[in-house]
Amino acid sequence: MGLQLPEVTLDHPHGHESLKAFGKLWCHWSPYADGGVFKASRDACEMLMQVDPGTFFLHPHYANHDYVLVRAGRKEPAWAKAKLIDRWRENAPKRFLKDWDARHDL
Repeated sequence: MGLQLPEVTLDHPHGHESLKAFGKLWCHWSPYADGGVFKASRDACEMLMQVDPGTFFLHPHYANHDYVLVRAGRKEPAWAKAKLIDRWRENAPKRFLKDWDARHDL
């Protein structure tokens, strides 16, 4: 899904597959646990893990960072796509987004 967005490339930092957008790593599968790694505030992480601990969890490696892990197969593709787009937009330069949104009627 992420590779379909503009300016996204596949990278392999530390030997693990990750997506890179606008020169920044922004999405990857955890090499420590079977789950996708998503950026979220600490409060959001805590809330997600309390509401749905079967889906959202934290590996000790990420404990000091603003990330939450999502277990494979526990969220529908539409949810993952929306989160990927949100993160992509956060990394995109404002000028790029302005031009891109104008071309895509957003």
